[in-house]
Amino acid sequence: MPTLLHLDSSADLAGGRSRAITREFARAWTAAGPANEIVHRDLHADPLPHLADPALHWPPRLRAPDASPPAAAEQLQQQLIEELLAADVLLVGAPLYNYSLPSTLKAWIDHVHVPGVTTPFDTPTQPLRGRPAIVATSQGASYDAGSPTEGWDHAVPVLQIILGEAFGMSVTVLTASLALAETVPALSESVDRSRAEFAQAKQRAAELGAELGR
Repeated sequence: MPTLLHLDSSADLAGGRSRAITREFARAWTAAGPANEIVHRDLHADPLPHLADPALHWPPRLRAPDASPPAAAEQLQQQLIEELLAADVLLVGAPLYNYSLPSTLKAWIDHVHVPGVTTPFDTPTQPLRGRPAIVATSQGASYDAGSPTEGWDHAVPVLQIILGEAFGMSVTVLTASLALAETVPALSESVDRSRAEFAQAKQRAAELGAELGR
């Protein structure tokens, strides 16, 4: 049966825009097929530990002879990798926090990005190649080309490298910028753009959920 791996990482459990966007996708995915399944990880409400041992950056065959990572940590990592590999579609809620990824999402990446297993290293393996990955990102301000903050977004580019280049997935990014326009007076002139981008991101998420869930 088709499986969606749905990750949320926003600390705003009720009003987070990235959560609202992923929720629209998940609803449409469920409605698109009675057999469609969702595996949901809320990385903020139920955070993963940081990687317990540097040996876990590598598969057993590439570790130092004296490597002995904790068995429980290795078991958790294997569970997360199997969960990812079993997914037909990956959905990631990734708000921009201090110009970067939430640390909870970074912890997930550190567990599943394993050279020679999920990304090429000593073998050309890319088991996730071609699978869809939808990234729903929300940003407090804007990072437009030519603006003073151009290039300050260090969340989406990282995900495009990991998911798109390393894993070989087909990445689609849905962006809702200027979320702070509703509450920060200095950004108030951008309220209309903020609302329009949010609405467009939710609409596109619903369209993609329906399309990929068929």
